[in-house]
Amino acid sequence: MGFKCGIVGLPNVGKSTLFNALTETAAAQAANYPFCTIEPNIGNVAVPDPRLETIAKIGGSQKIIETQLGFVDIAGLVRGASKGEGLGNQFLGNIREVDAIVHVLRCFEDDDIQHVDNKIDPISDAETVETELMLSDLESLEKRVPNLIKKGTQGDKEAKISALVLGRALDLLRDGKPARLTKRDDAEEERHFQMAQLLTAKPVLYVCNVEEASAANGNALSARVFEKAKAEGAEAVVVSAAIEAEISTMPPEDREVFLDDLGLTETGLARVIRAGYELLHLITFFTVGPKEARAWTVTKGATAPNAAGAIHSDFEKGFIRAETMAYEDYVQYNGEAGAKEAGKWRSEGKEYLVKDGDIKFKLALGRLADNLATLIS
Repeated sequence: MGFKCGIVGLPNVGKSTLFNALTETAAAQAANYPFCTIEPNIGNVAVPDPRLETIAKIGGSQKIIETQLGFVDIAGLVRGASKGEGLGNQFLGNIREVDAIVHVLRCFEDDDIQHVDNKIDPISDAETVETELMLSDLESLEKRVPNLIKKGTQGDKEAKISALVLGRALDLLRDGKPARLTKRDDAEEERHFQMAQLLTAKPVLYVCNVEEASAANGNALSARVFEKAKAEGAEAVVVSAAIEAEISTMPPEDREVFLDDLGLTETGLARVIRAGYELLHLITFFTVGPKEARAWTVTKGATAPNAAGAIHSDFEKGFIRAETMAYEDYVQYNGEAGAKEAGKWRSEGKEYLVKDGDIKFKLALGRLADNLATLIS
């Protein structure tokens, strides 16, 4: 699948504890000192989706395979990272490789865990990280935009488009605003903007790490973060990394009771995973058969051939049509046969835009397979 969210934040805010809980491993050393995470730790986690169990039950599938989202635990950042301070160069290089930023903010008091600035202020922490990312982008564009303008005046059409859209981004950065707010007027401008790989162009999810008592509804500190996220058009969720770390070591059958005792209906990590999935504008389609029920990931706006390519690259190249139905119809009519009888079975061509919850059964693949190839059997 290949989609990755980078977990970032100042040292000792709970990044590695959160990552450990996400991946249910002790791969990251969550020690209480700055830069304890030096190399990025990468883990793929299942995206919770209750629809998959429903599909598997109706289809009589032997096993369930969830779609996954990658999380990368990236080393702590300090002021001056854009100039190489601390582990700044590594941080900037690693964050450039992810698709979205999960920004962990400390929203709890604990005298045993030192804060690098000796104060608990999640808004200030967020601004510290954002400033370093903006300074890095600013330095980059102040060098690149003048060269692009020069090439554009000499007749280079590609450079002219880049100069236009990146010039807007540069103006925003000079005003202290992230590049993701840059206006893009058409698909070509969007393409050039994405090619620039600006750090502040990446979507952001704020994760408010609160004390156990505030895990259900947050606290005054997390409320400030939610206000900031709303003003920026970003997303925010509340978790208690300490609770999540404890849950991750429990047998599955004990977790629900533990959550009930805390007044929680689901884990904070489930919210983080779903929010990360939505942050990247991803949707899920399913395949189902006797052997397995499986969830697959594509971006919103993906066509039927794109979805076929998520299963196997050759399927996209030879795609002709797909036989599909909606999840709701599959459930309402108790499976494939009932949905067919009700007229809910559709044959879709190359221009069809995949909808979240679509269930694919067969593909027409031209010469790559004999007429209709059953996806899961």
